[in-house]
Amino acid sequence: MSEPASLLLLPGLLCTTRLWQAQIDALGHIAQPQVADLTRDDTIGAMAERALAAAPDRFALAALSMGGYVAFEILRRAPGRVTRLALIATSARPDSPERAQQRRRGIAAIGRGRFVGVTAQLLPSLVHADHVDGPIGAIVQSMAREVGADGYLRQQAAILGRPDSGPVLARIDVPTLIVVGEDDRLTPPAEAEAMHARIAGSVLHRLETCGHLPPLEQPARTSALMRDWLRAG
Repeated sequence: MSEPASLLLLPGLLCTTRLWQAQIDALGHIAQPQVADLTRDDTIGAMAERALAAAPDRFALAALSMGGYVAFEILRRAPGRVTRLALIATSARPDSPERAQQRRRGIAAIGRGRFVGVTAQLLPSLVHADHVDGPIGAIVQSMAREVGADGYLRQQAAILGRPDSGPVLARIDVPTLIVVGEDDRLTPPAEAEAMHARIAGSVLHRLETCGHLPPLEQPARTSALMRDWLRAG
């Protein structure tokens, strides 16, 4: 039996290891999962360097949302270390001016002492309506509290300063899985379609009854897709 592949998992904004727990449990027999800490740095470059320093020499790389921005930076800095790539609910584009302004307003609110994590009003923009109430919504809110205000400020600063990763896409030459929720409001399916069109040989899956967090909202389906991706030749 072949040795399990190293698997580096990159969480999104205000997310922790709990985002990936179902996949860690489901894939542990074929992979050695490791979740990078993306809460301690305020640039995408520094996040990538920290992740690379803690990672094995070569690894499969799976990333969600902000984690995708870090994945693209890893591909800029150390493409030879990545054996395969999974991009989940993310985008290669920089923020629109409107989205960047929303982030700055969030940062300014914390400066006035108003970090409230993920509120009940914000949840519908993150997860499908069927998942707002109940355990999924509760996990999302708990993760945000764990990351906290300081972590959130660092992450938002990093996201605001990220480069356009469009030029990276055509250079990706490893097996690539792209996953998006049909109801993702933050990185809608059009973003996934755009990446799919520019990454040669990539495979795209759109998940029903799913918003911005497929590993939590559709854990069995996400794990199955990642299992096939890890086993692909």
